[in-house]
This record gives sequence, structure tokens and C-alpha cells, in this order.
Amino acid sequence: MKLIDTRTIKGDLFGGVTAGIVALPLAMAFGVQSGLGAEAGLYGAIAIGIVAAIFGGTKTQISGPTGPMTVVSTLIAATAMAQAPNFEVGLAMVLLTFFAAGVIQIVFGLTQIGKLVQFIPYPVVSGFMSGIGLIIIFLQLYPLVGHSSPNKIVDVFVNIMTPLQNMNWPAFMLGALTIAIIYLFPRITKVVPSTLVALIVVSLIPQFVAMDIPKIGDIPEGLPHLNFAIFSGLNLSMLGMILVPAITLAALGSIDSLLTSVVADNITKTKHNSNRELIGQGLGNMVAALVGGIPGAGATMRTVVNVRSGGRTRISGVVHGLFLLIVLLGLGRYAAQIPLSVLAGILITVGIGIIDYKGLGDLLKVPKADAAVKIVVVAMTVFVDLLWAVGVGLILSALFFVKRSAEQGHEASTIDPANDHPDSDDELKGVNESHHAGQVFIQEFHGPLFFGFSSKFQEQFSKNPNMRAVVFRFKHLSFADQSGMYALMDVIRELNNKNTWVLFCGLRQNVKEQFKKLGIIPELVPESHCFEDFEKATAWLSKNISRKDSKEMKELLANEQTN
Repeated sequence: MKLIDTRTIKGDLFGGVTAGIVALPLAMAFGVQSGLGAEAGLYGAIAIGIVAAIFGGTKTQISGPTGPMTVVSTLIAATAMAQAPNFEVGLAMVLLTFFAAGVIQIVFGLTQIGKLVQFIPYPVVSGFMSGIGLIIIFLQLYPLVGHSSPNKIVDVFVNIMTPLQNMNWPAFMLGALTIAIIYLFPRITKVVPSTLVALIVVSLIPQFVAMDIPKIGDIPEGLPHLNFAIFSGLNLSMLGMILVPAITLAALGSIDSLLTSVVADNITKTKHNSNRELIGQGLGNMVAALVGGIPGAGATMRTVVNVRSGGRTRISGVVHGLFLLIVLLGLGRYAAQIPLSVLAGILITVGIGIIDYKGLGDLLKVPKADAAVKIVVVAMTVFVDLLWAVGVGLILSALFFVKRSAEQGHEASTIDPANDHPDSDDELKGVNESHHAGQVFIQEFHGPLFFGFSSKFQEQFSKNPNMRAVVFRFKHLSFADQSGMYALMDVIRELNNKNTWVLFCGLRQNVKEQFKKLGIIPELVPESHCFEDFEKATAWLSKNISRKDSKEMKELLANEQTN
């Protein structure tokens, strides 16, 4: 593995340092929000940043704690601490959950699940990210005015009057000033990240003006230590408690990282390895858990900053992590003086930035089904559960897709009398010249014959009881599932019972093989009634359509099936 490319070393160093500067305030803010402390955010950013950069599948990706991952981590930490008999046991459960999430991500990578992210519909991703943004904003309303935030969004709204009536005005002014600097400073220059400027400038104010405000507090100095003691109390009951939250974290981290990888690809015109990326992220989260850090994922904003600052190889991600480590070793005592309302202001801008305004703004312009999915996912993300939100969103999207496909298949797949068929008169000339023309029907298929369309397909035939012959045109039939084939079999049996000719034409090889395995061919329709194209089918029908009675037709059909 070539870690250092001398041709890009300057850009990698500058990109990594710049990304580290952007990551510093966010890492501490996410750590505080998680309930595990600012140091947990820094530990996670350092571990994931370095490990995922080396072993991941996206060369320019910057990884660390992110908004979505922190929201889930906060809920996991709050639940575990409430259930555990003491702080040490609760912390062990939390870190074990983080570690298990990393293991699951590695399993995702090894089983090549990473490629499936491309099948997640945009309304689900948009609704989920917007919901995450709202959660971050809501959870920081209390710290913004100098109070501790509840862990549940419902409690935020139920008890909102308490912090508003007892507002810590100095804390609120510092938080508001932080937000103002973050948004206004880029108008002066974009060379220095506005988030870092806000963090430093506003945090210095309480050093010169006496204020009674909540601050981060002591941050441990020195290198974080590997803590294997978290495994000492592991048992089956604990494993059952951490499994579902770990799956939630792993799924969320995988989606978050792979979406960031796509963004990096679009900027650098490269192609990431999705499965390797998941393995790298999993290893990073495992190491983060062992050193007491919160989990993370690929961070879109930090990755973009890295690339635009010159980062082109894995070394930029390593430099980003090393920069944070140096800061941790030398500036921990100063970080302890940062007001929590300043971090709240930073996180509120993060939440605002995560919301998909374009997607929400187009709600009235997109199909109603997509709008409904997005609204449901946003609501469930904020008020129910993140994993349930994604799951329900995927199910709704699938159901709406099936409904649309069935409707389109019903509209495009038609059954018409031969004398009304739009094809050329030459192909149906012999049929149309017979006095049975009105009893010969052409069934056209467009798209798949699947469970969503099968009932409609059967209804088409119930509306046309007097049929002497039916030609099934399969030229545009791409696929038939079990429900669709069973529906076709029921229709053919009914037609055979009425001594109606049944002809197939234009069958694709894959569909024909399916029909043979299920017995449609030759048990219900003999091979002699399967034609390569429509012309040959209608030519055969022109010769035989005028056979006088049903007995003669039945005998001919029986003989052909026997042969």
C-alpha cells in the first residue's frame, strides 16, 4: 500500500491540517452532546480519522464524529446509563455497543453490502438527513440558553418553558454571537474556517468579562489508552441489549460514509471502493471504542474542505487525525474553558446545514408518493427512531414503486381484438379476413409480469369471455415472477377449458426457461404454439382460425400437445 505520494504531499499536508482545524470544534461539540465529554469526541475523531484513512476505500475521505452518528450515540449512552447499576458498567455497555457497531460494519464490507446503498431512494435519504438536522437543533436549544438538554425530543418540547423562563442571558449571548460569526465571517474571508474563529473569539470573552456560564470542564491530557476492560463483563444478556443499537449505528455509519464517498468521487473524479470503505470505517470505530471515543463516519463537510485545500491521498486523513492528537496533547487545559453555549451555537449551524432545503422546498412539485415518504421519514426520525424511520421509508418507497409499476404495466399491457390492433394489416390480414376476427385477441406485454400487476392481468381476460384465439406477445416482457406466472397459468387453463387457441411469440430465453421449469410450456401451451415472432404466430393462426367446430380444435390441440 502506498501511503505517501511525493507529488501531492504539500496538498495532503495542507488539506489534512485544514480539515483538522474544521474538525476540532465539531469533535468537542459532538463529544459534549453525546454525554461522554469533549475528550470522547476528540478521541473518536483521532482514532477514526487515522484508521479509516489508512484502511478505507476513499482516498480523500475525512472521517470522524458526525451529526447523525452523534445523535444515535447520545440516545445509546442515555439508555445504557439509565439501565446500568453504576457509571462504570454503563460506560462499558456504551463502548461495547460502539465496538460492536464497528464489527458489524466490517461484516457489511466483507459481505459486499456496501453496494446496496445506491438503492436507497432519495426521499428516504433526504428525509432522514433533514430529521437528523432538526434533532441536532432541538437538542441544542437548552445548552444555548445555559441549561442541560433532555435526551428525548418530546421532553425538549414538553419542558421548553423551564429554560426559557430561567434563561442564562450571558450564555445565550455567547451562543448567538457564535452563530453570527459562523455565518458572517466568510463574507470577510474564507481562508480561515469561520467555525474556528467563532470558537476562539467567543471563548475568550469570559476570560475578560466575569460570567456565570456552563463550560466544558476538565479534559484529560495525554494519549488515550486502549481499554480492553470493557469486555470483562460481557455476557449473553448484555450482548442482547447492545445488538440492536449496534446495528443501528453500523447501518447509519455505513450510509453516512458511503454518501460522503460519492461526494468525494464527484469532486475528485475518482471511484471509491465501497466495501473496503466499510471495513476501514468499522476498524476505525472499533479502535475509537477501545480508547473511549464516540463512533463516527465519513464527514462530508470535512472531506470537501480537505479536497478543496489540496488533499488527494490517504495521508491527508492521517494528518487530520495527527493534528487533532497534537491539539489534545497541548491544548486540553485551554479547551476546558470553552462555554457549552458556544458549542451549542456551532452544532445549531451544523444542524441547519444538514437539512435538505431543496428536497423539502420541492415537496409540492415532486410526486405525492415521494413527498409522503419524505414527510414520514422526517417525522419518524425526529420523534420515533432513526432505524425505524429508514426501514419504514424503504418499505413505503418499495410499495409506492410497486403500485406505480403495476399501474404503468396495466396501462402499457393491452389486450385488443385483432381487427382493432394497431399493427400492419399484412400481419393480421388472414385473421381479419375470417369471420372470427372479432374473437381473436392480441395480448401485449410491456415491462414485468409481477405480483403487483397479476390481478389486473386476470381482470383483462374476465372482461372478454368470448375468445376463439389469443396471441401472447412477449417481446417486451422483461421478467415474470411467481405471482405473475401463476396468474398466467390460471388464464391459460381457463382459455384451454373454453377450447381457445393460445399462442406465444417473442419469448425471451430467460422467460422461456422460467415457463418450462414451471410447466407452462409444454403442459399448458405446446412447443408448436410457441413462435419466434409475431408474423409466424399470425401466419399459423390464419391457417387454423377457420376450423369449424370446437371438437376439431380440441382434437388438434390434444394431438399437438402429445407430439
